[in-house]
Amino acid sequence: MPERVLFTPAALDEDWGQQILKRVQSLNLPIEELSQNRLKGLRGESERDTYNIAKRTLAVVTAPPSSFKLSPIPPSADWQFHLAEGCPAHCQYCYLAGSLSGPPVIRAFANLPQILENLANYEQDGKTTSFEVSCYTDPLGIEHLTGSLAECIRYFGTRTNAHLRWVSKFDAVDGLLDLPHNGHTRCRMSVNAAPISGKFEGGTASVASRLNALRRLALPQERGGGGYPVGLVIAPIMPIDDWQMHYSCLFDQINEALDFDCNLTFELISHRFTPGSKEVLQTWYPQSKLEMDEAKRSVKRNKFGGTKYVYEKDIMKALRSFFESEISRRFPNAEVLYWT
Repeated sequence: MPERVLFTPAALDEDWGQQILKRVQSLNLPIEELSQNRLKGLRGESERDTYNIAKRTLAVVTAPPSSFKLSPIPPSADWQFHLAEGCPAHCQYCYLAGSLSGPPVIRAFANLPQILENLANYEQDGKTTSFEVSCYTDPLGIEHLTGSLAECIRYFGTRTNAHLRWVSKFDAVDGLLDLPHNGHTRCRMSVNAAPISGKFEGGTASVASRLNALRRLALPQERGGGGYPVGLVIAPIMPIDDWQMHYSCLFDQINEALDFDCNLTFELISHRFTPGSKEVLQTWYPQSKLEMDEAKRSVKRNKFGGTKYVYEKDIMKALRSFFESEISRRFPNAEVLYWT
């Protein structure tokens, strides 16, 4: 729950903004109606203070015109779009660090109907087009405040050649189970080994709770579930001490949660960081024990000249071999979408 909720005038002019306002009012949260469409008062005396203020604030705004020009997001999906920017969780390896400018306030978009209407321009004739909606937020973590994820699922349920993908570290899925998704939405949970999740994923649901939520989403509707295609994003994978044992325990948990036939995929993402994200994360979490030692990493450059630090080749090879063999053995009908 945010400590305060800000509404810009433009957001209140939108029907969906009014719908969010009613939700927030029903939760008795402090509401501030701003006099202009700029957010102010989010900075503290230090970067850490700014982080704390921003993370406790939900701002309901309108998505800027630039957000209607979608970007491809391989290997996750064909395109990404956004119902919000910013995340309520406190993951010490946060991939948003350095990706979004300014204080990490959670911005929910009030012009969601226009955002969804724009997606048809990116659908390909005769081919299924996939859209990722959780690149810049955890949509389930703010769903009780916005209702926007359910609206996205309803929309994609009406499309013939468009599928939705979202991922979360939260577990409040009750409101999603009865939606008319028509198999066009894949619900995924991000999970990790216990020492990593317990140490670095603050403010999230436990892995056990996430897996139970995924079970409920995947169960057939006649058994009280949502009947969704589902997936597991194991990320960020780290070669911690006794990593094989800890990740084997994670697979045991997954086996127990998904002990029935379901449409299941895996996405495997090793830990990486950039110089920019390291700098931001060290201001957000100055006491963190997260390993970000460039001397222990290999440098990976993208086509735009950007730099990432990834694990050395032999470590990556060992990790990938373990995960792919475990999944093949335990979940022979599941598909590994990618390793990165």
